[in-house]
Formats: sequence, structure tokens, C-alpha cells
Amino acid sequence: MIMTLLIIAGILFLALQLEDKLKVPSPLSLITLSFVVHYGFQQVPELTGDATHFAMLVIFLLPILLISDSLEIKVGDLKEHGFSLFYLTVVAVALSVLTALLISNWLFADYALSSAAVIVLFTMVLATDPVSVVSIFSKFDLPHRLKILAEGESLFNDATALIVFVFVGLYALGGGEITALYVAEISSEVVLGSVAVGVMVGFVGLVAMKSTENSIAEMIVLIITGYGAFEMAEYFYILLNLLGAHTHSHLSGILACIFATITVNHVMTKAIAEDNKQINYDEAELQDEAQSRATSFGIIGKVLHRIKATLEERDRHLRTKEDIQLLAMVANTILFVAMAEMIDIHLLWKYKVEILAMFLATTLIRGVMIALFAWIANKTDKMVDINFRWWSVLTFAGIKGGLSIVMLTMIPASFEYLEMFKAVVIGIIMLSTFVYSGALLIIISSNAEQFLAEKIDEK
Repeated sequence: MIMTLLIIAGILFLALQLEDKLKVPSPLSLITLSFVVHYGFQQVPELTGDATHFAMLVIFLLPILLISDSLEIKVGDLKEHGFSLFYLTVVAVALSVLTALLISNWLFADYALSSAAVIVLFTMVLATDPVSVVSIFSKFDLPHRLKILAEGESLFNDATALIVFVFVGLYALGGGEITALYVAEISSEVVLGSVAVGVMVGFVGLVAMKSTENSIAEMIVLIITGYGAFEMAEYFYILLNLLGAHTHSHLSGILACIFATITVNHVMTKAIAEDNKQINYDEAELQDEAQSRATSFGIIGKVLHRIKATLEERDRHLRTKEDIQLLAMVANTILFVAMAEMIDIHLLWKYKVEILAMFLATTLIRGVMIALFAWIANKTDKMVDINFRWWSVLTFAGIKGGLSIVMLTMIPASFEYLEMFKAVVIGIIMLSTFVYSGALLIIISSNAEQFLAEKIDEK
């Protein structure tokens, strides 16, 4: 265990060094270094060893990653860009699945894939990795609105893809009948129920957070809130059964965790804004008092004490966010080290044609969906205008992550094309990590001045 800890810490340190000095995105260097360690040192102890244990590890670490990324989302941004995010995270996913159904016979001519199998396969590679996107964007001066679109899409996209995968794909694969009414009902039930659970748990977390002035305790409350919302949504049917509902319906732990964190963060952000306003007011009062001939040392002492207390509260909130980000970085490193153990080079080579065909098809579909989004957005005042630079960034922001492998483990072991699906999903995760990350670096670096000018114009 000590050796495993040293390896994880060493890989994270080197990845951060490469990111700081060479601007190499941490996910890119993390997965590269993980491969080097895994194949270069055969005596390295394994973290998982198989897909099932890897999926358990992802589910264990996923909430902390969601909490970290959700702390970057503000309620004001959701209101301002609600229509845009709805298209990117719901409409685009639905249209992508429909497109996949239309081209599946041509794309997989050698396989007799059913419509259910096509939905299952494509939703697995539609789920994106918010950690990679946030990591890349953090190193550049980009317009705030562009960051919100890309980071918000990558965050909420996972929930949509998982809902479609479980309640449409797997349901149909098991013999369930898919109708428009069924899709509308189950989508509404899962989304509204998950959001309600998340907000409810978020307010409970706020009550607990107000009871402490300790930054570590505040961080623990935030973690409990996110994980608690995740678990409550996943096992909400147990509570309903205790109340006599007799249902096996699941909610979305991802959505619940996101909205629980956003609820807490919204109040924390408002508190920080109020703290900043109070500091400015107190500074002005202090300056007025200092310039007065009849200066009162009692008033000055009182104001200084108030400023100190306000600064301590603001710094505590900011420190909590930094601590969560650190935990998320460690969690992400563990996932990439475990993913390196999952890769079967021989299996990837066996299905290289299917992997490349699927990668090109999904990249083209994503590009078309973002182009359609740009066309719609530029026609209305309710959505932000999208130029070619933004289109290219949003297209290559669709980096895949560990959630796709979690979905793999949910497919019945008796499914005849399971081996091919495993190869395709893992292959696309690898390709998107290297190709998309590289493309984003080139696009953003070559247009750095234009992006900076757009960022300045927003202010």
C-alpha cells in the first residue's frame, strides 16, 4: 500500500510539473505516466485488476470529482446560459443517438446490432470527462461564457448520457418496449426527482455548515453533502418502498450530487460576495474615521475586529474549495493509474478498425451537433453567439472518461458483443484523451490573443 501511495503521489507531482512548466494538460500526462509506470515496472501493485473493481473505484471517487467541478458552476451562469446548456446536454445527446441509429448499419455492417445495442454503445461514448476540460481551460485566458458552455456541458452531459444508457438502452436491451411516452415520463421522473433530492440535501448541508467555523469541518460537510445526495438518489427507491410505493425506479446520483453542491456553493458564493462588500464598507469607514479630527480609537478597533472576522470567514470558504480541488486531483490520479491497468493492448489491436471507425464517426457527429448549436445560437438573442474558434473548442471538449467504463460493467455478461464494446469504449477514451487534448492545446494556443480580447470585452 505504501508503494502504491508513493507511485500515485509521484505521478501527480510529475504531472503537475509538466502542466506548470510545459502547459501539458494534467489528464494527458497522468494517463501517459500511468502507462509508463504500469508497463515499465512489472512489480507495481495493482489497484483494481478488472473492470468490475475499476467500476467500483470510479463510483467511489466520482462524487468528489463532481463536487470539485460543480463548485465552478454558479446559479447565475445556469440562468443566463440555460437554453444553451439544455441544447448541449439534452438535445445534442438525443440527436446524436438518433444519428447513430441511422448510420449504425453502415458503420457496423459486420455486426447485427439491434437498436438497443446501438443506443447502449453510443451513449457510453457520449459521456464526457469534466476533469480534463477544466484542467485544460484553467491554464488559458478564455472568455467566461465559452468556459461555462464547455465545462457546464461536460458536467451535465454525464447525467444525460447515463439516464439514456440505463433507462432507454439497457431497458430495451432487456426486452423493454421503448415509446415516446415512456421516454418522456422516465426522463421527467429521473431529472426532477434527482434535482429535488440534490437541492434538499444541499440545504441540509448548509445547516450543518453554518454550525462550524472550522475550514476542515466545512470541507467534510461539503463532501458528506455531495456523497449523501449521490447515495440518496441511487437508493431513493428503498425509501419509497418503505413508504409503500413498491417501485424499483432509480434517480440519477450524478444530477443529485451536482445540484446539492451547486446549492451549497450558491450560498457560499453569496457569503463571499457579502464579505467582500463588508470589507469595502469597513475600509471606507476606517478611512473616514482616520481623517476625522476627533478620531475614536474605540470605533477604529471595532472596525478592525469586524474586518478581521470577515476576512477569516471569506478565506475559510476559499480554502474549502482549494482543499476539495486537491482531493479531486488525487482522485483523478488514482483513476488514471487504475485505467492503465484496465488496458488490454491485444484487445484494442484486435478491434482497431471498429475503434477508429467509431472514433471518427463520433467526432464527426459531435462537430455537426456543435455546428447546429452555433447556427441556432446565432439566430436568437437568448443564446450566446458562437464563432468558428468557439465551435472548434466546443467540438474537441468532448474528452471521454471513467464513467464510460462504469457503464460497460452494467451491460449483461451474456451480451454477445460485449468484448467488442469494451475495446471500442476503452479505445475511444484513449484516443479522445490524446487527440482531443492535443487539438484543444493547438486551437487555444494559436488563438490566444483573440480569446484574451474576447475575455476583456466581456468585462
